[in-house]
Amino acid sequence: MLAACGGQEHDAEAQPARTTSSAGLPNGTVEAGEQAAHVKSAATGQTCIDCHGAAGNVPIDPTYPKIGGQFRDYLAHSLQAYRDGDREHALMSQQAADLSDQQIADLAAYFAAQPSQLRDLHGAHDR
Repeated sequence: MLAACGGQEHDAEAQPARTTSSAGLPNGTVEAGEQAAHVKSAATGQTCIDCHGAAGNVPIDPTYPKIGGQFRDYLAHSLQAYRDGDREHALMSQQAADLSDQQIADLAAYFAAQPSQLRDLHGAHDR
């Protein structure tokens, strides 16, 4: 299902820059996203890295997702949904509230370019 969200490769730096995404965003850059991931939100006093950990793969709480290596468009759509109130979470809704489209595109580019610790759960509960 996630492949249908964007279909891009996980190695964002090796791919040519896109003019748009399925989220309708401008091009994002890994470098700008890395900087943005370390900026404390005025609303929460937290950075993306504070909660999701280094490269988005070491969350401080086991209920927080690993976002490193996630599909760029999935990350962008999620941040847009938090920002726009279509998806709600006590912390993330506040964290994303003031993000611009460019900041969302940059954050999505950065986290998508990180090493993935995601795994396919197909058959995980089969006996």
